[in-house]
Amino acid sequence: MTDTLPAGSVLRSPGAIQAMGARLHAVEARLTAATATNIGFPAARDIDYRPLAPLLGHLLNNLGDPRIDPLYPGHVHDLEREVLDFTAELFRAPPGWSGYLTSGGTEGNLYGMWLGRTKLPNAVAYYSSAAHYSVPKACHLLGLAAVEVTTTVSGQMDYTDLTRKAARHRSRPAIVVATIGTTMTEAVDDVTDVHNALDAAGIRHRYVHSDAALAGVPLATTANRPAFDLADGAVSISVSGHKFFGTPVVCGIVLTRRKPEELTPNVPYLNTHDTTISGSRNGLAAAMLWHAMTSLGPTGHADRAERAREVAAYTIQRLRHIGWPAWRNPLSFTVLLRRLPVGMATVWPLPSEGDWSHIICMPGVETARIDSLVNTLVTYGSNRG
Repeated sequence: MTDTLPAGSVLRSPGAIQAMGARLHAVEARLTAATATNIGFPAARDIDYRPLAPLLGHLLNNLGDPRIDPLYPGHVHDLEREVLDFTAELFRAPPGWSGYLTSGGTEGNLYGMWLGRTKLPNAVAYYSSAAHYSVPKACHLLGLAAVEVTTTVSGQMDYTDLTRKAARHRSRPAIVVATIGTTMTEAVDDVTDVHNALDAAGIRHRYVHSDAALAGVPLATTANRPAFDLADGAVSISVSGHKFFGTPVVCGIVLTRRKPEELTPNVPYLNTHDTTISGSRNGLAAAMLWHAMTSLGPTGHADRAERAREVAAYTIQRLRHIGWPAWRNPLSFTVLLRRLPVGMATVWPLPSEGDWSHIICMPGVETARIDSLVNTLVTYGSNRG
């Protein structure tokens, strides 16, 4: 006679199960409590992803090239392709474009710069001092010579400085990362100005990657947008999925103007091509992005962006009304404000640099939350006075 466990049994005692439940309840309570004052980080919270809960019972592994359905059946490449088509239209991709869903903005930047180095192996990489931290990391991983360019007060790349520094290396090609929504001020580098600066420096061969993780999608839905996408001279562009779309899993999208044929080895046992950095990719993220894009469409996302900008304008009005310095870049969701008093800053975790902190009025941040911060600031000042 052998001891066997019934199907579905788990080697957990009732006490252990109860402890696990309590732990998860505590985690949920902590996250819920943090929501009230968490307005300093770029994650939208107005799209409900709970309709996708039935998919949690499946492993969704989007292996390899999204244009090829692999032998492995547990994928949603069809949904990923729709997400890529939607994004390609937003960013005005030309015929022959390619792309895939990434693990996030860092992978998107690494992929874009990898393509640039493959095309221009002797290139020097240029990026602004306000670029995302993943950019110098990618330069290190790829063995690229890197040059940091200064920024203006607003956080935009200083194109005069780009010309001056690129001219020192005019015998070598350039890879430039344009930041489309810097992490602190949401400043936007203009791709046309980048090309003009390289022209002035005498750089003929160049590759421009747009790191549009934060602001790319909302800007793409906006009239009179700055020059930043694939029709403006960027060769590749990457965005985050968990920022403007607010997916509850970290993810991103990268597009390039054409298929990188030299980076597509065949993987026979999977019946696909290895065109991505990560190989196995998150199919649940593809389903979430598909849900966000198809349920609202371009018009719905344009409305979300406009509402967020209205809340940002309201935030500046409220802060200035109480005499607290505040400003923002054009079309941005991000409001810069003078640092909060120390006692308040422990409750309202706003990212800060120097004398300034920021609020990011992502979709889902309502004016009531702004009122709460401003009223607390007034009360704190009165009590301290």
